[in-house]
Amino acid sequence: MFLKLAFLFFIGSVFGWVLELFFRRFISSANPERKWINPGFCTGPYVPLYGCGLCVLYLLALLDERQFIADPTLNRICTFVFMAFAMTSIEYAVGVVCCKVTKVRLWDYSNEWGNLQGVICPKFSLAWALLAILYFYLVHPHTKQALTWLSRNLAFSFVIGLFFGVFIIDMVHSAQLVSRLKKFADEYDVVVRYEAVKQSVRRRAEEAKERYRFFRPFRSDLPLTEHLLELKATFEQVRKRLRG
Repeated sequence: MFLKLAFLFFIGSVFGWVLELFFRRFISSANPERKWINPGFCTGPYVPLYGCGLCVLYLLALLDERQFIADPTLNRICTFVFMAFAMTSIEYAVGVVCCKVTKVRLWDYSNEWGNLQGVICPKFSLAWALLAILYFYLVHPHTKQALTWLSRNLAFSFVIGLFFGVFIIDMVHSAQLVSRLKKFADEYDVVVRYEAVKQSVRRRAEEAKERYRFFRPFRSDLPLTEHLLELKATFEQVRKRLRG
């Protein structure tokens, strides 16, 4: 089971990164210029939140087979509700911890109707529900067989080990960056908007006609502090919304 969940985390993280990549490029209102943006907290092509989410969806889908409710239709509906609730809960927990502990806002739903602290909102909870339904009917039936086959092959364990080795290194690097952002946030009593900093670095690079590094979105010829000071007013506004 550990290897299966590890593989699901790997697949979910990578798939989530691809999904976010195309969402931000073609749909998100936060990217009116329609540029390619490296999404997420990490540098590499993965979003851990989706990895955790896929593991949860897999476990909840297994519970559906136990038929806790006599009526199959009602049992299925309850499963979908729990899936959507679980995904929203994960999103809320991660968002609140980042804002309160690391003083970094990874995403901002403050302009969405019915949002809670700018971290979750009905619109994206519905999106989680739709993803859960798609997973249950299109992916889960094939997941069990694929995981059983993969868990019996040594190459499978090697791939998982390689992924997590790279992933841990990336997490350490990203944590160091966040510690620098937190230091600035503590000094000025703000919450740093992660995506806004990325956009600032990219805009400066384009204005100076310098090379923009997609997989190193915070790499700049200017000190990171300059980008943060430029956006300081925006950060203060986010802080006020949190207090309210």
